[in-house]
Amino acid sequence: MFSSIATKIALRKAGIPSNALDFSNEPRKDKYASQSEDTNWSGWLSYKSLPLTVHPWFSPPPPTTSVRPIPQIGDTAPQDLERKLIIPRGQRVLVVFLRCVGCAFAQKTFLNLRTLANRHRQSITFIAVSHSSEAATRKWIDMLGGAWNVQVIIDQDRAIYAAWGLGTANMWHLFNPTTQVQGWKEKGWLGEKVAESIQRKGTFQSRSELASRKPAGTTDQDDDGFSTAMGNKWQESGAFAVDGRGTVVWGGKAMRADDVMDLDEGVKLLVL
Repeated sequence: MFSSIATKIALRKAGIPSNALDFSNEPRKDKYASQSEDTNWSGWLSYKSLPLTVHPWFSPPPPTTSVRPIPQIGDTAPQDLERKLIIPRGQRVLVVFLRCVGCAFAQKTFLNLRTLANRHRQSITFIAVSHSSEAATRKWIDMLGGAWNVQVIIDQDRAIYAAWGLGTANMWHLFNPTTQVQGWKEKGWLGEKVAESIQRKGTFQSRSELASRKPAGTTDQDDDGFSTAMGNKWQESGAFAVDGRGTVVWGGKAMRADDVMDLDEGVKLLVL
């Protein structure tokens, strides 16, 4: 799977070293090892030996709640069960759901959001929701110069994403020709730097550790050991503008991974 040209291109643009999937120098297991040892060795090789920048490419655990339909124009703004994201009545809000940290497309989106927040901070509340860990998100934002007037909410279990209709993307979302071309053009990939920072500090969790925080009655289908700290490449992103009555007046989910969406259009509708 990892030998295909398409996969190598995608992983390179994710900020993954070219030799990340080269296991030629890994210690060989003894040919007389037991079946149990073989399974344990393979599991360790699959996750523990891979750079943290590779982990976002694995299939993500399901969110803690089911993915609802995308809110349409005229709908009341959704509310997640834990009320992490609250849209106050009487306030106009632009909320952006980011791709994983380190992504150049997420960077362009966040910088645009931050610029708009500086211009319209007196009249609009600007919120960015990240499904990467708090440590990774904080490091990424620090590298970008700070959040300034943007409120940042961490949603690592992706419950807010699910409440707003944003689930797992398909192959075309990431590997369509437009996204691949744009990916080659972008220079702002910070995934490797963020991963190096949180690995040094040990501030990241495995998928199984994240699953242990889920409400009673919810379980993962399996217990994979890869980290969710950097977020996931397959998570859909999006943006929504909500007026003072709590009604969605603009927005939806990104059509492709490189779709940074026209946040200016959402702001224009809010300031009318």
